[in-house]
Amino acid sequence: MMIHDLKPAAGSNQEKKRKGRGPASGNGKTAGYGHKGQLARSGHKGAYFEGGQLPLVRRIPKRGFTNIFRVEYDVVNVSELNRFEDGATVTHFDLREAGLVGKKNAVKILGNGDLTKKLNVEAAKFTASAKEKIEKAGGTAKEV
Repeated sequence: MMIHDLKPAAGSNQEKKRKGRGPASGNGKTAGYGHKGQLARSGHKGAYFEGGQLPLVRRIPKRGFTNIFRVEYDVVNVSELNRFEDGATVTHFDLREAGLVGKKNAVKILGNGDLTKKLNVEAAKFTASAKEKIEKAGGTAKEV
């Protein structure tokens, strides 16, 4: 089987209903929105309005806050660094190429597992045990 032979499963792709395109379409005139009222109008926001009753989102109190200075880290264990060649310098770019971290977040190296290779690791943060294991294997742990 080649890629040009692939087709979606039968019945998985359905055409979008064209509303308001005449009585023969089955969705003409009121286009499936019923007669009059707020939900039949253009631009209605159906999820929020509760018929004049105070909406749920306004009845429930606000709680907590978002810390704008919070730093998110992608974590990598020391044992996962064994996939790199002996004596290599491992940066955020190398970890991303290997599929260990994402694009946006900073990298933190954790000390879970053992390191068998001498590596020069550059990351935003290291735990004490991770730094110790990297240096014990003969490498360096540099915070960038």
